[in-house]
Amino acid sequence: MNDDRYEIRFGGSGGQGIILAAVIVAEAAAVYDHKYVSQTQSYGPEARGGKSKAEVVISSREIDYPKVIKMDFLLAMNQTALDAYFYDFKPNGLLVVDSTFVEQLPTSRVIAIPFTRMARELGRELVANVVALGAVGRLCPAVSEDSLQKAVLNRVPPKTVELNSRAFAAGAEAAAAFDLSSLPRSITPDEEQEI
Repeated sequence: MNDDRYEIRFGGSGGQGIILAAVIVAEAAAVYDHKYVSQTQSYGPEARGGKSKAEVVISSREIDYPKVIKMDFLLAMNQTALDAYFYDFKPNGLLVVDSTFVEQLPTSRVIAIPFTRMARELGRELVANVVALGAVGRLCPAVSEDSLQKAVLNRVPPKTVELNSRAFAAGAEAAAAFDLSSLPRSITPDEEQEI
C-alpha cells in the first residue's frame, strides 16, 4: 500500500449533500490537482433521512483498492453518522464534525464547527455541505483549497454561485481558527521503538 494514500469518509443523512460533497472533493483532486482518485458511496434504502456514506481515496500513484482501509479524515454531519462510520479511524486521523448535530465525540483529534447553523445564517440550510467543504479545503492536506473551491463553483447552479462562494468562504474561515498542531497525537509503534 502506498504511503501517500489519503483516505476520506463523509457521513450524514440522505438529503445533506454528503455524496455530492464527496464527488466534488474527488473532482477537485483529480481534475484540478491531477491526482489519482477513487470515489465510492452507499446509503440506506430510506435514502432521504437515512444514513449516507461516501468515501474518497486520493493518491499521487495508481490506487489498488478503491475503498477506505484506515481513515485519515472523517467529516460527520450528524451523531448517527459519526457513531456508524468512525470504526476504522487512524490513531492520528482528523475528525471534523457539524457541532449543530454532534455532541458526543469519540476522539480528542476533532474540529467541531456548526456547519448547518452557519448555513442557516447565510439564508439556506441546503448549503451546509458547501460550508463543510470550505473547512475540508482548509484542513485536508490531500486536496488544495483553491481546487476545491473551483470544483464547488463548477457544480452549483449559476444563480447560486454567489451564495455558495460565501458558504465556502465561511467554512474555510471557521476552520482557519483552529491550530491542527495543537491537537493531541497518538504515539505510533515506530515512535514507541525510539523511546
